[in-house]
Amino acid sequence: QVQLVESGGGLVQAGGSLRLSCAASRSIFSINFMGWYRQAPGKQRELVATIGRGGSTNYADSVKGRFTISGDNAQNTVYLQMNSLKPEDTAVYRCAAAASYSAINIATMVAYWGQGTQVTVAS
Repeated sequence: QVQLVESGGGLVQAGGSLRLSCAASRSIFSINFMGWYRQAPGKQRELVATIGRGGSTNYADSVKGRFTISGDNAQNTVYLQMNSLKPEDTAVYRCAAAASYSAINIATMVAYWGQGTQVTVAS
């Protein structure tokens, strides 16, 4: 059984930075991609960024150039460095793990979810 635990959320002013962490309790062979989703009240869940075991990364257009996802395979951990934060980035951020790039992009195919961490960006 795998548990994903997020940390690093909080309150920050617009233009500020936060770094989120997501640590898996252990590595699973079938997990090849991890990423971050976010959801704000009244809005649909959005995939923010993904990273594969080989280091490939993908970003939503809304965060491209501001956010950086990275990972440490040995530590079973992914990070999301968020710079130049905007009020519209306010959401609950949830890490996810899946078997493939296709799967990480489809919420119903995500194998494991973190509990979520709140990010609030004040204007």
